[in-house]
Amino acid sequence: FRRPRPGARLRLFCFPYASGGASIYRAWSAGLPADVELCAVQLPGREGRIAEPPIAAMRTLVPLVADALSPYLDLPFALFGHSMGSIISFELCRELRRRGAPMPFQLIASGCHSPDLPDRDVIHDKPAEVILQHLGALGGISKAALENPELMAMVLPLIRADGSVTETYVFEQEEPLDLPLAVFGGELDPKATRETIEAWRPHAKGPVSTEYFPGDHFFLVSHRDQVIAAVSRILRSAFAARP
Repeated sequence: FRRPRPGARLRLFCFPYASGGASIYRAWSAGLPADVELCAVQLPGREGRIAEPPIAAMRTLVPLVADALSPYLDLPFALFGHSMGSIISFELCRELRRRGAPMPFQLIASGCHSPDLPDRDVIHDKPAEVILQHLGALGGISKAALENPELMAMVLPLIRADGSVTETYVFEQEEPLDLPLAVFGGELDPKATRETIEAWRPHAKGPVSTEYFPGDHFFLVSHRDQVIAAVSRILRSAFAARP
């Protein structure tokens, strides 16, 4: 889902929340600095890749993402993820480090508890009505969509697979990442609370900052322009501070 930007000096790889697709970042390009090339990652099983089976395990997904992005690490790059995308971004950093591959100059984790904390909501293997009730409470799916049985039957396998990615994820202790880390939270987010956002701090050796936005778990959508402005500010500062 790459949008080439001639003359770009850096790339920003963005990862979606569970059951989301690359299109959630469609409008970001216009709000980012002119020298930033947006690369919104499209995972299997959604939007243009809906015919492909979704991947249900982090340990399977992350190495495949690292393989796919390898040709695009020729410019300095940063990673951004929201919710599930935050853990994918974090584990991608560790996978790149294990491979001796180029590392991002900045990681931005958004709307997600610290990776060493277990997911409190284990619902991927629950009955459909339990999953849909949970999604409705988080606010990520409209009431009209939730009440459309045909639509829900079509997307439920993706919802279950993405739920499994985070809910069966097992954190393994490694050295903290040697990079700057910024963590975003929603002031009214019932899933990623202020305490669990602040718990990210030990996972990076570089400067760690936290920033909070109005809204619930999906402040990424409801306060998009504020998030883009914060990302742009962080990228400019971190890029300038590179060794």
